[in-house]
Amino acid sequence: MILAAGRGERMGALTAMQPKPLLTIGDRSLIEHHVVRLAASGVNELVINLSYRGSEIRKRLGDGSRFGVSIEYSEEGEPPLETAAS
Repeated sequence: MILAAGRGERMGALTAMQPKPLLTIGDRSLIEHHVVRLAASGVNELVINLSYRGSEIRKRLGDGSRFGVSIEYSEEGEPPLETAAS
């Protein structure tokens, strides 16, 4: 399971318009780097929890087939539960 529901408030303005998992390093978003590494390690079934701007993450990753994995999503709802659901 990849935890991708938080607002990423410590990232300041960088996450005001996009979720933290979609911030980019090089040619991929943070979450794409994770998915690619998991796929390379033989993990082929992923669950990603979503909340803050979750539809953008879902749109970017889709069903995971372009990464060679299967992705299911778990909607946390709004507002996000935040760190340790506190």
